Amino acid sequence: MQVAPSDTTALSTYSPEVRQHLFHYVLQLADTSLILGHRLSEWCGHGPILEQDLAMANIALDLLGETRSLYQYAAELEGKGRTEDDLAFLRVASEYRNPLLVEQPNGDFADTVTRQFLFDNFHFHFLQQLQTSSDERLAAIAEKSWKEAAYHLKWSSEWIIRLGDGTDESRQRLDKALANLWRYSGELTTPTATEQALQALGIIPDYKVFQDSMTAHVAKVFAEGTLSVPQETYMQRGGKEGRHSEHLGYILAELQYMQRTYPGMTW
Repeated sequence: MQVAPSDTTALSTYSPEVRQHLFHYVLQLADTSLILGHRLSEWCGHGPILEQDLAMANIALDLLGETRSLYQYAAELEGKGRTEDDLAFLRVASEYRNPLLVEQPNGDFADTVTRQFLFDNFHFHFLQQLQTSSDERLAAIAEKSWKEAAYHLKWSSEWIIRLGDGTDESRQRLDKALANLWRYSGELTTPTATEQALQALGIIPDYKVFQDSMTAHVAKVFAEGTLSVPQETYMQRGGKEGRHSEHLGYILAELQYMQRTYPGMTW
Protein backbone atom coordinates (compact mmCIF):
# COMPACT_ATOMS: atom_id res chain seq x y z
CA MET A 1 0.00 0.00 0.00
CA GLN A 2 1.33 3.44 -0.91
CA VAL A 3 2.54 5.62 1.95
CA ALA A 4 0.67 8.91 2.37
CA PRO A 5 2.52 11.92 0.97
CA SER A 6 4.10 14.23 3.54
CA ASP A 7 4.65 17.42 1.55
CA THR A 8 1.50 17.62 -0.51
CA THR A 9 -1.97 16.16 -0.48
CA ALA A 10 -2.74 16.61 -4.16
CA LEU A 11 -5.21 13.87 -4.93
CA SER A 12 -3.06 12.51 -7.73
CA THR A 13 -0.37 11.55 -5.21
CA TYR A 14 -2.61 8.95 -3.58
CA SER A 15 -2.84 5.44 -4.96
CA PRO A 16 -6.38 4.34 -5.96
CA GLU A 17 -6.49 2.09 -2.89
CA VAL A 18 -5.55 4.84 -0.44
CA ARG A 19 -7.86 7.31 -2.15
CA GLN A 20 -10.76 4.88 -1.80
CA HIS A 21 -10.02 4.35 1.88
CA LEU A 22 -9.81 8.08 2.41
CA PHE A 23 -13.07 8.71 0.55
CA HIS A 24 -14.97 6.28 2.76
CA TYR A 25 -13.38 7.66 5.91
CA VAL A 26 -14.10 11.30 5.09
CA LEU A 27 -17.69 10.25 4.40
CA GLN A 28 -17.76 8.64 7.85
CA LEU A 29 -16.68 11.87 9.49
CA ALA A 30 -19.16 13.92 7.46
CA ASP A 31 -22.05 11.54 8.15
CA THR A 32 -21.31 11.65 11.87
CA SER A 33 -21.40 15.44 12.10
CA LEU A 34 -24.44 15.65 9.82
CA ILE A 35 -26.57 13.22 11.80
CA LEU A 36 -25.65 14.63 15.20
CA GLY A 37 -26.17 18.17 13.94
CA HIS A 38 -29.61 17.20 12.67
CA ARG A 39 -30.47 15.58 16.00
CA LEU A 40 -29.52 18.77 17.85
CA SER A 41 -31.48 20.92 15.40
CA GLU A 42 -34.61 19.04 16.46
CA TRP A 43 -34.33 20.84 19.81
CA CYS A 44 -34.70 24.26 18.17
CA GLY A 45 -37.63 25.99 19.90
CA HIS A 46 -37.92 23.20 22.49
CA GLY A 47 -34.92 23.83 24.76
CA PRO A 48 -35.46 23.99 28.53
CA ILE A 49 -34.46 27.67 28.55
CA LEU A 50 -33.75 30.12 25.74
CA GLU A 51 -30.01 30.25 26.37
CA GLN A 52 -29.63 26.48 26.05
CA ASP A 53 -31.97 26.38 23.06
CA LEU A 54 -29.57 28.77 21.31
CA ALA A 55 -26.51 26.87 22.54
CA MET A 56 -27.71 23.61 20.99
CA ALA A 57 -28.62 25.39 17.75
CA ASN A 58 -25.14 26.91 17.57
CA ILE A 59 -23.47 23.54 18.18
CA ALA A 60 -25.62 22.08 15.40
CA LEU A 61 -24.48 24.87 13.06
CA ASP A 62 -20.82 24.22 13.95
CA LEU A 63 -21.28 20.56 13.10
CA LEU A 64 -23.00 21.44 9.84
CA GLY A 65 -20.07 23.67 8.87
CA GLU A 66 -17.69 20.78 9.51
CA THR A 67 -20.01 18.51 7.55
CA ARG A 68 -19.91 20.71 4.46
CA SER A 69 -16.11 20.87 4.40
CA LEU A 70 -15.90 17.10 4.71
CA TYR A 71 -18.53 16.31 2.07
CA GLN A 72 -16.83 18.72 -0.34
CA TYR A 73 -13.54 16.90 0.16
CA ALA A 74 -15.24 13.51 -0.16
CA ALA A 75 -16.78 14.54 -3.48
CA GLU A 76 -13.33 15.51 -4.78
CA LEU A 77 -11.83 12.24 -3.58
CA GLU A 78 -14.56 10.23 -5.30
CA GLY A 79 -14.18 12.18 -8.54
CA LYS A 80 -17.49 11.06 -10.03
CA GLY A 81 -19.23 14.41 -10.28
CA ARG A 82 -21.32 14.07 -7.15
CA THR A 83 -21.72 17.18 -5.01
CA GLU A 84 -21.89 17.67 -1.25
CA ASP A 85 -25.70 17.76 -1.55
CA ASP A 86 -25.75 14.45 -3.42
CA LEU A 87 -23.67 12.80 -0.72
CA ALA A 88 -25.78 14.22 2.09
CA PHE A 89 -29.25 13.71 0.65
CA LEU A 90 -29.17 11.01 -2.02
CA ARG A 91 -27.76 7.96 -0.27
CA VAL A 92 -29.67 5.19 1.47
CA ALA A 93 -29.28 4.38 5.17
CA SER A 94 -26.91 1.44 4.67
CA GLU A 95 -24.45 3.74 2.88
CA TYR A 96 -24.08 6.01 5.91
CA ARG A 97 -21.08 5.36 8.14
CA ASN A 98 -21.86 7.36 11.30
CA PRO A 99 -21.45 5.58 14.66
CA LEU A 100 -24.65 4.42 16.33
CA LEU A 101 -24.33 6.93 19.19
CA VAL A 102 -25.15 10.02 17.15
CA GLU A 103 -28.38 8.64 15.71
CA GLN A 104 -29.90 7.79 19.09
CA PRO A 105 -33.11 9.74 19.90
CA ASN A 106 -32.98 13.04 21.73
CA GLY A 107 -35.12 11.72 24.59
CA ASP A 108 -35.15 14.26 27.40
CA PHE A 109 -32.50 16.89 28.07
CA ALA A 110 -30.39 14.44 30.10
CA ASP A 111 -30.35 11.99 27.17
CA THR A 112 -29.22 14.71 24.76
CA VAL A 113 -26.55 16.05 27.13
CA THR A 114 -25.18 12.55 27.75
CA ARG A 115 -25.06 11.70 24.04
CA GLN A 116 -23.34 15.02 23.37
CA PHE A 117 -20.79 14.58 26.15
CA LEU A 118 -19.79 11.10 25.03
CA PHE A 119 -19.32 12.34 21.47
CA ASP A 120 -17.66 15.65 22.40
CA ASN A 121 -15.07 13.92 24.57
CA PHE A 122 -14.01 11.82 21.58
CA HIS A 123 -14.40 14.59 18.99
CA PHE A 124 -12.27 17.13 20.87
CA HIS A 125 -9.36 14.77 21.49
CA PHE A 126 -9.59 13.28 18.00
CA LEU A 127 -9.50 16.66 16.24
CA GLN A 128 -6.61 17.73 18.42
CA GLN A 129 -4.56 14.84 17.02
CA LEU A 130 -5.92 15.04 13.47
CA GLN A 131 -4.30 18.46 13.07
CA THR A 132 -0.99 16.66 12.60
CA SER A 133 -2.34 14.49 9.78
CA SER A 134 -0.16 14.05 6.70
CA ASP A 135 -3.27 14.96 4.72
CA GLU A 136 -3.22 18.76 4.67
CA ARG A 137 -6.91 19.05 3.84
CA LEU A 138 -7.97 16.97 6.84
CA ALA A 139 -5.50 18.78 9.06
CA ALA A 140 -6.95 22.16 8.05
CA ILE A 141 -10.53 21.04 8.69
CA ALA A 142 -9.45 19.66 12.06
CA GLU A 143 -7.71 22.89 13.05
CA LYS A 144 -10.84 24.94 12.40
CA SER A 145 -13.27 22.46 13.93
CA TRP A 146 -11.17 21.77 17.03
CA LYS A 147 -11.69 25.32 18.30
CA GLU A 148 -15.44 24.79 18.09
CA ALA A 149 -15.22 21.30 19.60
CA ALA A 150 -13.49 22.79 22.66
CA TYR A 151 -16.61 24.85 23.37
CA HIS A 152 -18.88 21.86 22.72
CA LEU A 153 -17.00 19.75 25.26
CA LYS A 154 -17.06 22.57 27.82
CA TRP A 155 -20.82 22.94 27.38
CA SER A 156 -21.69 19.26 27.68
CA SER A 157 -19.22 18.70 30.54
CA GLU A 158 -20.75 21.49 32.58
CA TRP A 159 -24.23 20.08 32.06
CA ILE A 160 -23.17 16.58 33.10
CA ILE A 161 -21.89 18.10 36.35
CA ARG A 162 -25.02 20.22 36.89
CA LEU A 163 -27.43 17.37 36.28
CA GLY A 164 -25.39 14.85 38.24
CA ASP A 165 -24.97 17.05 41.29
CA GLY A 166 -28.36 18.74 40.97
CA THR A 167 -31.78 17.61 42.08
CA ASP A 168 -32.90 14.06 42.75
CA GLU A 169 -34.85 14.10 39.49
CA SER A 170 -31.98 15.42 37.38
CA ARG A 171 -29.69 12.76 38.86
CA GLN A 172 -32.18 9.98 38.17
CA ARG A 173 -32.63 11.12 34.58
CA LEU A 174 -28.88 11.34 34.03
CA ASP A 175 -28.28 7.90 35.53
CA LYS A 176 -30.91 6.49 33.18
CA ALA A 177 -29.35 8.24 30.18
CA LEU A 178 -25.91 6.85 31.02
CA ALA A 179 -27.35 3.36 31.42
CA ASN A 180 -28.87 3.62 27.92
CA LEU A 181 -26.08 5.38 26.02
CA TRP A 182 -22.77 4.28 27.51
CA ARG A 183 -22.85 1.08 25.44
CA TYR A 184 -22.54 3.14 22.25
CA SER A 185 -19.42 5.06 23.30
CA GLY A 186 -16.95 2.25 22.57
CA GLU A 187 -17.61 2.30 18.83
CA LEU A 188 -16.06 5.77 18.61
CA THR A 189 -12.59 4.43 19.38
CA THR A 190 -12.91 0.97 17.81
CA PRO A 191 -11.26 1.26 14.37
CA THR A 192 -12.71 -0.35 11.28
CA ALA A 193 -10.47 -1.91 8.65
CA THR A 194 -10.54 1.40 6.76
CA GLU A 195 -9.48 3.33 9.84
CA GLN A 196 -6.69 0.86 10.59
CA ALA A 197 -5.33 1.26 7.07
CA LEU A 198 -5.29 5.05 7.34
CA GLN A 199 -3.81 4.94 10.83
CA ALA A 200 -0.96 2.80 9.52
CA LEU A 201 -0.22 5.49 6.93
CA GLY A 202 -0.29 8.35 9.45
CA ILE A 203 -3.28 9.97 7.76
CA ILE A 204 -5.45 9.69 10.86
CA PRO A 205 -4.36 9.26 14.50
CA ASP A 206 -4.29 5.98 16.37
CA TYR A 207 -7.15 6.27 18.86
CA LYS A 208 -4.99 4.67 21.54
CA VAL A 209 -2.88 7.83 21.59
CA PHE A 210 -5.64 9.86 23.24
CA GLN A 211 -7.62 7.13 25.00
CA ASP A 212 -6.03 7.96 28.36
CA SER A 213 -6.88 11.65 27.96
CA MET A 214 -10.49 10.76 27.18
CA THR A 215 -10.71 8.46 30.19
CA ALA A 216 -9.18 11.12 32.45
CA HIS A 217 -11.68 13.74 31.32
CA VAL A 218 -14.61 11.42 31.96
CA ALA A 219 -13.26 10.64 35.43
CA LYS A 220 -12.80 14.34 36.23
CA VAL A 221 -16.27 15.39 35.06
CA PHE A 222 -18.01 12.45 36.71
CA ALA A 223 -16.21 13.10 39.99
CA GLU A 224 -17.41 16.72 39.97
CA GLY A 225 -20.92 15.53 39.16
CA THR A 226 -20.76 12.89 41.94
CA LEU A 227 -21.30 10.21 39.32
CA SER A 228 -19.82 6.74 38.99
CA VAL A 229 -18.18 5.78 35.72
CA PRO A 230 -20.25 2.92 34.23
CA GLN A 231 -18.48 -0.44 34.38
CA GLU A 232 -20.34 -1.95 31.42
CA THR A 233 -17.85 -3.44 28.97
CA TYR A 234 -20.22 -4.61 26.22
CA MET A 235 -20.28 -2.09 23.40
CA GLN A 236 -22.79 -1.88 20.58
CA ARG A 237 -21.12 -1.40 17.19
CA GLY A 238 -21.91 -1.53 13.49
CA GLY A 239 -22.84 1.99 12.46
CA LYS A 240 -19.41 2.76 11.00
CA GLU A 241 -19.85 -0.25 8.73
CA GLY A 242 -23.39 0.61 7.62
CA ARG A 243 -25.38 -1.45 10.14
CA HIS A 244 -27.68 1.03 11.82
CA SER A 245 -30.51 1.18 14.31
CA GLU A 246 -34.05 1.83 13.14
CA HIS A 247 -33.63 5.47 14.15
CA LEU A 248 -31.46 6.44 11.17
CA GLY A 249 -34.20 5.63 8.66
CA TYR A 250 -36.56 8.08 10.35
CA ILE A 251 -33.87 10.76 10.44
CA LEU A 252 -33.15 10.38 6.72
CA ALA A 253 -36.84 10.37 5.81
CA GLU A 254 -37.11 13.85 7.27
CA LEU A 255 -33.66 15.09 6.31
CA GLN A 256 -33.89 14.01 2.66
CA TYR A 257 -37.55 14.73 1.97
CA MET A 258 -37.19 18.00 0.04
CA GLN A 259 -34.24 16.88 -2.08
CA ARG A 260 -35.88 13.61 -3.03
CA THR A 261 -39.28 15.20 -3.69
CA TYR A 262 -37.81 17.97 -5.80
CA PRO A 263 -34.56 16.57 -7.25
CA GLY A 264 -31.94 19.15 -8.09
CA MET A 265 -33.88 21.95 -6.46
CA THR A 266 -32.13 25.28 -5.92
CA TRP A 267 -33.07 28.28 -3.81
